[in-house]
Amino acid sequence: MVYEPRTYREAVDAAGLVSFEVVRAETDLHISASRDLSSEAATLVEHLRTPLEDYIATHPHFAESFVPVEVEPEVPEIVRAMADAARAVGVGPMAAVAGAVAERVARGLAAFSSEVIVENGGDLYLVGAAPRTVLLQAGDSLLSGKVALEVRAEELPVAICTSSGTVGHSVSLGVADAVTVLADDGALADAAATAVGNLIHCPDDIEAAIAHGRAIPGVRGVVIIVGEHIGAAGEMRLVRVGA
Repeated sequence: MVYEPRTYREAVDAAGLVSFEVVRAETDLHISASRDLSSEAATLVEHLRTPLEDYIATHPHFAESFVPVEVEPEVPEIVRAMADAARAVGVGPMAAVAGAVAERVARGLAAFSSEVIVENGGDLYLVGAAPRTVLLQAGDSLLSGKVALEVRAEELPVAICTSSGTVGHSVSLGVADAVTVLADDGALADAAATAVGNLIHCPDDIEAAIAHGRAIPGVRGVVIIVGEHIGAAGEMRLVRVGA
């Protein structure tokens, strides 16, 4: 396995916060809060992963499917959230896992800190009352690190999730360097980023893919970067970074 530096972990303005990491199996979180809440975060991750892993152990198709999966009425809350998000956009449930975990950890830590930023594999959930700036990372694109998203205090809490067909190990059927989606719901933002990314096969697909993403109930904004091309719609205030 080739190590990929997690440069996106430097992409969020976390001024005034203490940052720390919590890792359990595939869950690898970078968290910023008013103080080190590693112990509290680890407990939250354990309480999320254990029922999810137990469900997957008896329902392996839930983790393997690239299309929505129907689940029983009585399932763990995170399983239901992932299944609902996947069904809303037409992808497999695991496309929603990183965003779902990020949101639930962030909301859990909000009991201990008024400002919380949780990053999980490039997917973010922000809680608080301070405006933040999120740098958009897009692999080898000339626009990577040159454009940032401004998030106003009144827009929090919010999920900011990114899918890429050129960066990382997550499965994408498209070739976008980055598809970033804003939504209130972390699982939905994550799944929607995957669904929109699957539609991108060349720069000419950007406009239609953005329209598709904006039509998803609950999606607040979409940004797509393909090479030197960028498109955005919805609640996206983009600013240039550097010269």
